[in-house]
Amino acid sequence: MSSINTSPEWFKIMIIRFFQINGMPDHVHLLIGLRPTQALADLKQMVKEDSSKWINTKGFVKGKFSWQSGYGAFSYSKNQVPRVMKYIQEQEIHHSKRSFLEEYEELLKIHEIEYDPRYIFKPIE
Repeated sequence: MSSINTSPEWFKIMIIRFFQINGMPDHVHLLIGLRPTQALADLKQMVKEDSSKWINTKGFVKGKFSWQSGYGAFSYSKNQVPRVMKYIQEQEIHHSKRSFLEEYEELLKIHEIEYDPRYIFKPIE
């Protein structure tokens, strides 16, 4: 089975530690340690570009794959890492109970992050 190349130069330069990755058909979770001098938006752009190229080269979807323009990012303390890793590992179980959109909106509310619903995640059609 093929896997995404996790050794491009940007990966070595920007990421201190790669903890966990998992997702569902409509979203993906990454838990990483990011160097404090690196911009999260730059990393997001590089991940989206490289993974889109990989998905399209491998032909995993009909037509052309592309990510939505937005993203969400949350920071966690070191003692929360095991809990977050478990959450990411159990995506299939977790999302059998509620959609990603429901969960994401709840996270934004819990963390008191203002948002405009017009610019939030769009479900797969």
